[in-house]
Amino acid sequence: MSDNEPSGFRTATARAGEQKRRSGAKVLQLDEGQVRDAYRRWAPVYDYTFGAVSTAGRRHAVEIINNGTGRVLEVGVGTGLALPDYKKHLDIVGIDLAPEMLDKARERVKAENLTNISGLHEMDASNLSFPDNSFDTTVAMYVITVVPDPRKVMLELARVTKPGGKVMLVNHFSQDEGVRGWVERQMAPFADLVGWHSVFDVSRVMVCPDLKLIDRKALRPWGIFTMMQFRKDEDTASKRPEAAE
Repeated sequence: MSDNEPSGFRTATARAGEQKRRSGAKVLQLDEGQVRDAYRRWAPVYDYTFGAVSTAGRRHAVEIINNGTGRVLEVGVGTGLALPDYKKHLDIVGIDLAPEMLDKARERVKAENLTNISGLHEMDASNLSFPDNSFDTTVAMYVITVVPDPRKVMLELARVTKPGGKVMLVNHFSQDEGVRGWVERQMAPFADLVGWHSVFDVSRVMVCPDLKLIDRKALRPWGIFTMMQFRKDEDTASKRPEAAE
């Protein structure tokens, strides 16, 4: 499903968000400590559990990124499962909040001699230490339902992406109806244990005026995950007020 009219999409997602609030599902707010603890537990088995489930979406996103050029930031790089799939002409930087995950990513880089990985950093996605307009592409795969403040993360992804560059998300977004919606609501109170929100409306990522949604599609298997591509407004820099002299 493609969508080139973000304003209409925002209206639809706002309506879905209102339905979600009326559904009574309890959404537990994760804090940074809970995220660290959850992924400390996941690190030893991540590749063989969720890592296996997420393979198709991850490879599809990287395939699209490989058609571009320049510098790429992977937010939530985890154990580095995607790193061997990036083509060598790209300069890849990865960040993650969990040091245990990053240790495994660094082992992967060394074992597979991945020379185009220029940095792996422990960093909070809601407070990136990179300058404005640092990356041609910024990608967050299976991350946005994990972070304590999705809005801050989206604003940071937009900030560090160059005007005209892409911000890509691969993520689970919840639905209201059917068996899947019921299961998601039942899982919602256990977010601190599993490390991600099962109830997470897509409207929560439609928060950046600088980002235009250019594509949205459900991914295999089963359409549980969705890929969204945004392009950063090329006029962003010119719209910012100049500092007073």
